[in-house]
Amino acid sequence: MDQNGYEPKKPRLFPLLLINFINTLGFGIVIPFLVFLVERFGGNAIVYGFIGAMYPAFQLIGAPILGRWSDIHGRKKILFITQAGTLFSWIIFLLAFFTPVKALVNVDSAFFGTFVITIPLLILFIARSFDGLTGGNVAVANAYLADITEEKDRNKNFGKMSISTNLGFIIGPALAGLLSITIYRELIPVLAAALISLVGTVVIVLYLPESRQCTIRKAEKIGFREVVGIKNIPYMLLLYFLIFLGFNIFYTTFTLHAIRSLQWSVADLGIYFSVLGIMMIIVQGPILSEAVKRYSDAYLTIFGSVVLGTNFILLVPGNVALTYLAAVFFALGNGIMWPSVLSMISKLTGKDQQGAVQGFASSFSSLASIAGLILGGFLYEILGGLSFIIAAAIIYAVFLLSFRMLSFEKKVQEGG
Repeated sequence: MDQNGYEPKKPRLFPLLLINFINTLGFGIVIPFLVFLVERFGGNAIVYGFIGAMYPAFQLIGAPILGRWSDIHGRKKILFITQAGTLFSWIIFLLAFFTPVKALVNVDSAFFGTFVITIPLLILFIARSFDGLTGGNVAVANAYLADITEEKDRNKNFGKMSISTNLGFIIGPALAGLLSITIYRELIPVLAAALISLVGTVVIVLYLPESRQCTIRKAEKIGFREVVGIKNIPYMLLLYFLIFLGFNIFYTTFTLHAIRSLQWSVADLGIYFSVLGIMMIIVQGPILSEAVKRYSDAYLTIFGSVVLGTNFILLVPGNVALTYLAAVFFALGNGIMWPSVLSMISKLTGKDQQGAVQGFASSFSSLASIAGLILGGFLYEILGGLSFIIAAAIIYAVFLLSFRMLSFEKKVQEGG
């Protein structure tokens, strides 16, 4: 209660989960057909990888600034900025459909392959870049969650955040499959993504209370040097980087692999991602809730990473049955590991530095995403399905490095 007798509204988890769901729903709608759209506008697999890399490249610039601003000005204001940026980026994306496919540059290279740079293709680059620049959603949302969650509930609540993400990836691709069969093809799904982002903006304005009093003064600068000076945070940022590197090699190569080796359509991809999302919800709901009662964040990260790495090995043969078995391993491994990593980072971070640390963590994920998305396109052109071995090796490296988290956990419990 403040000096005027006003008691601020206690933040609740549901509006944050809803906003997170809305964000991933909008992006989930576009994932299944983006590669088809890029090729229709003149690009190839490598161009697709570069377009995917635009978001993390610009997020690398924006996320630390937005995360730090959220420590100073409050989480709600910055979440509004990020959501409004996403809405505007989808409006730019829509312009590509109404722009003539006019060739600007023809490329025929032994290294980059054959493709054409067209005006609609440039618009896609701009749209994904602008969304990345204002793309501090994840960093600020994670900081918001850390603000309103007691330490004992961190893993469980980060699991709920992951569930809301996966719900978006279940409904999004399925919705894309339904909407793309109209005569307007990909136009209607992108329009839906824009409308969904508008809803997210309204939810922030009307239903999301501020999560914390802004006690940090603008003069108290927390930059990269201060963040890496926090004990054990640099090591966790290394793990964060490697996890995202493996993920993004997978995200680029799997879509190409499904289309070329498995001969899947947009609808087939939508079904697969929906099945994967359902399994992720099962893991991050009842399974994770029980697991955190018995095992620590470190042990769950160790177990999850070795299971996740095995999932990539199962994808190599290009067999449909093994691909769906891999989805089970992906859901179990990622569903157990990822909330545990996020929980550990938030526990190691000081209360007043959550936004700054989460912002720089997003920068590390952006660097990994840039490398992974571009590398994934090159690797698949050269190695085909064997490129999944590279992703597996990276996640197995996370497995080996995760054992050091046991000592971090011990120090957190001792208050050191």
